[in-house]
Amino acid sequence: MKEEQSRIDAVKALIERGKQKGSLSYQEIMDTLQGFDMTPEQIDSIYEHFGAIGIEINPDGAGKTDSKNGEAVEDDTEIDLSVPEGVAIDDPVRMYLKEIGRIPLLTAEEEVELAKRIEQGDEEAKRRLAEANLRLVVSIAKRYVGRGMLFLDLIQEGNLGLIKAVEKFDYRKGFKFSTYATWWIRQAITRAIADQARTIRIPVHMVETINKLVRVN
Repeated sequence: MKEEQSRIDAVKALIERGKQKGSLSYQEIMDTLQGFDMTPEQIDSIYEHFGAIGIEINPDGAGKTDSKNGEAVEDDTEIDLSVPEGVAIDDPVRMYLKEIGRIPLLTAEEEVELAKRIEQGDEEAKRRLAEANLRLVVSIAKRYVGRGMLFLDLIQEGNLGLIKAVEKFDYRKGFKFSTYATWWIRQAITRAIADQARTIRIPVHMVETINKLVRVN
């Protein structure tokens, strides 16, 4: 309940700032909201609300730092594909990590072009956008190692979230796909942990809270 109120207060502060300036940057929004446990649908609804009340969102690239809890917001140029310490993986997984590391990254212009093609039903464009961000999934999955699921399972669940992000990405909002996809990947992984890795089902928002406590301790 306390986090819920904090999130509401944060959104209100963004609205007030946006009304004063007439616009908000994507960086400002991400820095404010990244640390909260929010579903991708909630994020989308917030953007829609900003637009409905006349607050323009200025594209300025993906964020670097989460100002609320100090976590890095994913930057696909700096993603580490090394295996987490203490995690034993077999050769197929190691080969997978090696292969996705070879997939070239996309420029912002290429992302927009692929997104336009996806809107037209181009399956090849969907595949390319997803493949170029597989390393992002690995980077996020590494944060959840030791929380009740195997590293490979975390990657697989994260990939499902990535596919959702590919299908729902709106390039017209002007932000990088990798940052948008982070919300979907995190949601898919935490939901999988809640569904599969607990004897007693724990709500998704509580799993995320527990994970934060584990990191602190």
